[in-house]
Amino acid sequence: MASASLLKSPPVLDKSDFVKGQPLLCRPAVRRQAVSPSTLTVRASSYADELVKTAKTIASPGRGILAMDESNATCGKRLASIGLENTEANRQAYRTLLVTAPGLGQYISGAILFEETLYQSIIDGKKIVDVLVEQGIVPGIKVDKFLSGGQSEVEATLNLNAMNQAPNPWHVSFSYARALQNTCLKTWGGRPENVKAAQEVLLVRAKANSLAQLGKYTAEGESEEAKKGMFVKGYSY
Repeated sequence: MASASLLKSPPVLDKSDFVKGQPLLCRPAVRRQAVSPSTLTVRASSYADELVKTAKTIASPGRGILAMDESNATCGKRLASIGLENTEANRQAYRTLLVTAPGLGQYISGAILFEETLYQSIIDGKKIVDVLVEQGIVPGIKVDKFLSGGQSEVEATLNLNAMNQAPNPWHVSFSYARALQNTCLKTWGGRPENVKAAQEVLLVRAKANSLAQLGKYTAEGESEEAKKGMFVKGYSY
């Protein structure tokens, strides 16, 4: 339990001398009444410890957020880019690929989910939320605002790295969607036999951004696909 003392001192206006040359206008003087302190009791939430633990997990060094909160319509655009229909089964297959990538939690501390994903299971029936928790990843739900993107995967990582190479008082990390998923999605192409290769590509991007969060990233060995810009004029989320 925490408490704070608040001094209440409402202003009281008194009449004062007339302003010279303006007999109809008066200049008010402010007098404050002294009152005894009042104690305001602030009760700490029962979720305070959990909130602190969650914040520390999300902001842990070398880790960041995987934004996989695309709406069904936006996810449909992603799937269309590799020739897949926008069906629940295809969305489930792609999300399964992402969350089951072995060791993803080493680089990812939190995942932002769309409402459908929050209640969805992976292909073998386990809840996506539970899979994330098992990986040490904090699941969250999207709100009505989003972060715009459009840089190439490499550009996004280089910019994060630059911000972390100088001393600063803040924890600067990433919350990326396409900048983590684009090459992964194209590698998968909707083919079950490509899942492992696509997951490996996802981990490459996750590790690259993990290093960038620590200011230790270099772009050596990056693929040409990862260097391609993703800006789309007039893009609607």
